[in-house]
Amino acid sequence: MTQQAIEIFRSCIPLFTTLSDPARQDIILLLAKNESLSVNEIADASTLSRPAISHHLKILRDNQLVKIEQKGTMRYYSLSLENSVLQLKELIDIVEKDCIL
Repeated sequence: MTQQAIEIFRSCIPLFTTLSDPARQDIILLLAKNESLSVNEIADASTLSRPAISHHLKILRDNQLVKIEQKGTMRYYSLSLENSVLQLKELIDIVEKDCIL
């Protein structure tokens, strides 16, 4: 494995960690079915509390998996997967090129 492959893999670890949590997986799947949702709407569809949902949304936002749109006093969350998909494609490309014999 090349140094570049190792660096790309390591840069993906925060994304893997974020995606490994079942609650965050559920939020991503819920947002995939809806254009955008408020924290309350997400909490209503979940067994988690509103503060727990807010915590997971912050982690998803920090890792650029969701974005926020402010509408009046409400904040609506939607998926923002472009950067993560590009990052994973880069990892797949380098693994295919450098690591598969």
